[in-house]
Amino acid sequence: MSKRIRSRKPTHPGQIVKMDVLEPLDLSVTEAAKVLNVSRKHLSAFVNERIPCSKDMAKRLAIALGTSVDVWLGMQNALDIWEMENSNDECYQAVGKLATG
Repeated sequence: MSKRIRSRKPTHPGQIVKMDVLEPLDLSVTEAAKVLNVSRKHLSAFVNERIPCSKDMAKRLAIALGTSVDVWLGMQNALDIWEMENSNDECYQAVGKLATG
């Protein structure tokens, strides 16, 4: 497999919700949390990029916004991959190669 190098960090799905949904619709986190049937604290953590987009949140967003779960989980997956590829965790330096084939 070839390794794609992505220089720009992908946007967190919570930022998309904040910038493209809450702000244009002039919705507070409290109001949006009620629509999504989640706590205000949980939605706040999500839109402020403190927690990732879970499968549950992706489903709720897909229903509320008329999108697909794939959209939200795809954004989160791209971000997760970028963060792992750009991490310098020492714990991975000792990982060896497994024989293939």
